[in-house]
Amino acid sequence: MPVKIRLTRMGKKKQPSYRVVVIDSRKQRDGEYIEQVGRYDPRQDPSLVEIDNARAVAWLQQGAQPSDRAKKLLEISGAWTEFRVARGDVHIVEDSPKESSKKVDVADAAPVMLDEIQEEAAQASADATDETVEIVVEAATEDTDATETDES
Repeated sequence: MPVKIRLTRMGKKKQPSYRVVVIDSRKQRDGEYIEQVGRYDPRQDPSLVEIDNARAVAWLQQGAQPSDRAKKLLEISGAWTEFRVARGDVHIVEDSPKESSKKVDVADAAPVMLDEIQEEAAQASADATDETVEIVVEAATEDTDATETDES
């Protein structure tokens, strides 16, 4: 039995609302469906999209094919992404919590950075023959920023 996930229209004339249903593809648009997995109301501001992601993913894994509009609604709700992750098409890399939540003050980091800048300046002056190297150190509120410029 070819199964589809598609919309069935509800509501009055010129006031549509839809159910997202799992239905045999040979049935009529508003015919008897197997299961309702969500609803969609485009008349609200913003549009209402309620999808039971677990049931939708279960039907997708069993081979149900979504219509174009139903696929868009599944993407909005996140069910389509869950399905693709479960299928192996998309790999998710989870953020690991930072081991140290200690904040580093700029004043503590400045001497280390100044030493590195002085070493780079010494190395650049040794390498340069006719070039003048100017090093500008600007203290910012959050970071210490070092800029090197070459003048000819």
